[in-house]
Amino acid sequence: MAAETAPLLLSGGVDQRPRHVAIIMDGNGRWATERGWPRLVGHRRGAERVKQIVRACPDLGVNWLTVYAFSTENWKRSTEEVLGLMKIFRRYIQYEAEGMAAEGVRLRFIGGRERLDDKLRALMSSIEARTAGNTRLNLTVAINYGGRDELTRASTRLAQKIARGEIETPTEADLSACLDTAGHPDPDLVIRTSGETRTSNFLPWQAAYAEYEFTKTLWPDFTPDHLAQILDRFGMRDRRFGGV
Repeated sequence: MAAETAPLLLSGGVDQRPRHVAIIMDGNGRWATERGWPRLVGHRRGAERVKQIVRACPDLGVNWLTVYAFSTENWKRSTEEVLGLMKIFRRYIQYEAEGMAAEGVRLRFIGGRERLDDKLRALMSSIEARTAGNTRLNLTVAINYGGRDELTRASTRLAQKIARGEIETPTEADLSACLDTAGHPDPDLVIRTSGETRTSNFLPWQAAYAEYEFTKTLWPDFTPDHLAQILDRFGMRDRRFGGV
C-alpha cells in the first residue's frame, strides 16, 4: 500500500505533521543473527533502508530527519564490527553524495569527530560543504554521538564564552547554541525500532518535549509505510508542552 502523503489535520484544521523526526535505528545485528548471517550484513541492509526513508520523507511532509548511526558506547563492540561499520559509513557517503545533492538533501553530522579516522572526517566535511545549499530535506547523521558527551562539550564551550565575557548570565538558548545541533529545530517525534523502550543517550536536551514511538519492527524491515503509519498516529496526539 502506498504511503499516505495528505496533510495530517486536527479538528481545527491545524497541520499536525511533525517537522522534525529523529530515529534510533536499532535491530540491524539482531535482524542478521535471526537469519544466521554476520551482523555486518544487517548493518549493510540497514544502510539501504536509510536511503529509502530519506527519499520518502519529503513526500511525507518531514523537513528534518536525524538518524542515530553510531553512539559513543558503540566503540565497546568487537573490533571487526566497529571497523565494518566505519567502512559502511565511508561507502555510504561516497556513493550517496551525488544522489543527495541532486535530490536536494542537505547532509550534516553531529557527534565528536576526533576519534574517527582522517578519511571519514574528510568525507563528512566534503559532503556537508557540497550539500550546504540544499533545502528539500535536512538529514543529520549522529556518528560517535552521545547526549551526555554533547552536553559536556557544550558546557565547556559555554564556560569559555562566559570566561571571555561574551555572556554574563547564561540561558537555555545560550547552551542550545553550543550544542552540535545549534540552528536545528528540536525533534517533534522520536522513533525507536526493534522493540527496545529506552532512549540510549540520544538527543536528551533536544527531545525534552518530543513525542516518542517505540516499534517492534527491526530497522532493516522498517519501510516508508511504517513511517507513514507512525506519522498518522502522531497526528492524533495532543501536544500541550506543559499547558492545559
